[in-house]
Amino acid sequence: MNRFDEVMRRAMDLATCAQKQADVPVGALLLAPRSENLAPIGVRNADIFTGEGALASAGEGAPTSESDSPPYLGDWEIIGRGFNQRETFPFDPTAHAEIMALRQGARRLGTWRLTGTTLVVNLEPCTMCAGALVNARVSRVVFGAWDDKAGAAGSVRDVLRDSRLNHRIEVIGGVLEQECSAQLKDFFARRR
Repeated sequence: MNRFDEVMRRAMDLATCAQKQADVPVGALLLAPRSENLAPIGVRNADIFTGEGALASAGEGAPTSESDSPPYLGDWEIIGRGFNQRETFPFDPTAHAEIMALRQGARRLGTWRLTGTTLVVNLEPCTMCAGALVNARVSRVVFGAWDDKAGAAGSVRDVLRDSRLNHRIEVIGGVLEQECSAQLKDFFARRR
């Protein structure tokens, strides 16, 4: 059992929220070392998934905000959550799960520099998300399924570890790979 298995399952739960909105089921969690200086999340569910605080259209099944992280996280806590929301108003092409989690984490920490954080996502990040992760100075990315068409963490390209960039990210791929792949394949099979 990988130390990120339980967190990946939570990312997969978030992915289900995207699927309920007819979007590709991708969910992401941003983790940071526990700190007494962090204010509790304490925001409405809608604020977790949108930048403007508008009502999230996920409806039932959307995760609730919580100030305490589950015990299996140890010295880490969840500071950002996100799932794909491109298919809902305002139809934002950048509303990928990773971007949504980064936005919430940055608000929570009060800085765009997310050094020391770990992003857990059920699908290998695309080039846009990988670029955002590098620019945010995220320290580690953990993902489930490899994306052999658009992945930018080692499959098609490797933006996260590109030595030409100003920051490189530790990458752990394939966590619960079969389960994550099955969730995505099931979504696309139903769509056809």
